[in-house]
Amino acid sequence: MKDYSEKRDFHRMQINSEIEITDSQGNRFKGICRDLSAAGMQLYVEQEVAVGEELQTILHSSSDQFPPLETVCEVIRCEPEGDGFLLGTNISEVTR
Repeated sequence: MKDYSEKRDFHRMQINSEIEITDSQGNRFKGICRDLSAAGMQLYVEQEVAVGEELQTILHSSSDQFPPLETVCEVIRCEPEGDGFLLGTNISEVTR
């Protein structure tokens, strides 16, 4: 039997990389992508984002050999953390 930390369908990669975010009103801001899986991302941002909000994201690669990861995702959780907010998102579409 899997222990609790292994019950996810997809493994999460810890990445801590800057990510560009655009909300449904066209507002652009930056955040930190703390981890990434095939199904979602955990993002740290400075402003509160409503649960249910659709975000477009661009996560640039650290290598020129790989294109940026561009997604559409939905915020499923927004919790205060430090001076900002921690977002849990589900990836609904990978656009590039």
